[in-house]
Amino acid sequence: MTAERHLGRLRPAAARLARFTGRTLRGEWHAIVVDPVRQLARRGLSGLLLAFVAAFGVIFFHDIAQHPTGAMWVTRLGGVKADLPLWLSLLRTPVSLYVPALDLPVWAGITQLFLAFALAELTLGRYRTLAIAYATTLAGTLVARLMIAIGPGWSGLGLPAACGQVLDTGPSAAVVGLFTYLSVIRRAPVVFTLTGGSMVWESIAVPNLAGREHLIAVGSAVVLGLLHGRRARLRALGRSLLPTRTPGPSPTAPTAPTAPTAPTAPTAPTAPAASPVLPVAASATVPAPASPHPTSGRTPMTSLER
Repeated sequence: MTAERHLGRLRPAAARLARFTGRTLRGEWHAIVVDPVRQLARRGLSGLLLAFVAAFGVIFFHDIAQHPTGAMWVTRLGGVKADLPLWLSLLRTPVSLYVPALDLPVWAGITQLFLAFALAELTLGRYRTLAIAYATTLAGTLVARLMIAIGPGWSGLGLPAACGQVLDTGPSAAVVGLFTYLSVIRRAPVVFTLTGGSMVWESIAVPNLAGREHLIAVGSAVVLGLLHGRRARLRALGRSLLPTRTPGPSPTAPTAPTAPTAPTAPTAPTAPAASPVLPVAASATVPAPASPHPTSGRTPMTSLER
């Protein structure tokens, strides 16, 4: 009875686990394979431009490096080492993506390279694929230089100075970064385990410079994948962190000085206006006031007769 009870409890859990695994694998299949194939059918071979360029670039530099003179030019154009000046390493980093690594098989790596760039270009677009590939490679190169500058110790974080003379080339960091970025934004844990998990195991099994750079590429791709589609939120967060300025009184623009006016000529004094004279009729007479004692036989004279 005890065994039957345990089996009865485990069967629903196993069924739920099987359904979850089926949904996850089906979702990854559609996100990683079906959707890019639909994009390829719609865009044609132009959607694989970066994949063809990357594959042919690795083949081209591999063939040139088979000759001593060609190997010298390949090293001068795309050979990156930690003991080089920083400006020279940054100048050679884009070319180093197409220079094959010395300790890895070329023809086996070309398949991974073509697949990574093809899926990324069909899913992300051409410019974002280039940006992710270059950013992860550059992050690995710069952090590796920092580890060498720190030196051995620091709980295994630093690297010995001899690693600065190791030739650091190859598209492996870009390939790992692209696969990791796709698995994060597409919610594909199986692909993430096969890419990022294998890099973790490689760095533990073989603790060298390449393993450290692959881990850094995986970490930077995870960060970039988590920030995917959150540009508006990041802008709003940045604006909220900035100090806000209270609007003050707007300064008034200075008024232009007025030109001095020319002195006016003195005007001649005007004559005072004559008061209007009322016309008086000649025949009009003004009666004089009556005298209390009128003279006899005479009439009083008017003012006009006087």
